[in-house]
Amino acid sequence: MTHKTEEEWKKILTPEQFKVCRKAGTEKPFSGELYENEEDGTYTCVCCGEKLFSSEAKYESGTGWPSFFDVISPDNVELKKDRSLFRVRTEVVCKKCEAHLGHVFDDGPEPTNKRYCINSVALNFQKKND
Repeated sequence: MTHKTEEEWKKILTPEQFKVCRKAGTEKPFSGELYENEEDGTYTCVCCGEKLFSSEAKYESGTGWPSFFDVISPDNVELKKDRSLFRVRTEVVCKKCEAHLGHVFDDGPEPTNKRYCINSVALNFQKKND
């Protein structure tokens, strides 16, 4: 697990990344640079570089955030109950550094029926080498 102080994270991350990843914030829908990304590659944690999602699992959910129907490995994310906003949701965090990534819902496409609704600022994208 990657342990850093709040001050160390503030030096590494942009203010928006810090708000989302370290304070469980949310970016505005349809604002993230990776929302419309259709290139082949891997989505990694912006905080620690852990591989999280493949472009092969990305789909258009219409929600305004990058959405995926599966993770690269369940060992790379942790799912937690989130009782904020007066309802119960399932938060998705990076297991390596505990960065808040977004939430997962049970209304996604086959084969998993999952919709990992992830903040674009919580991700980096590594284009697949041809």
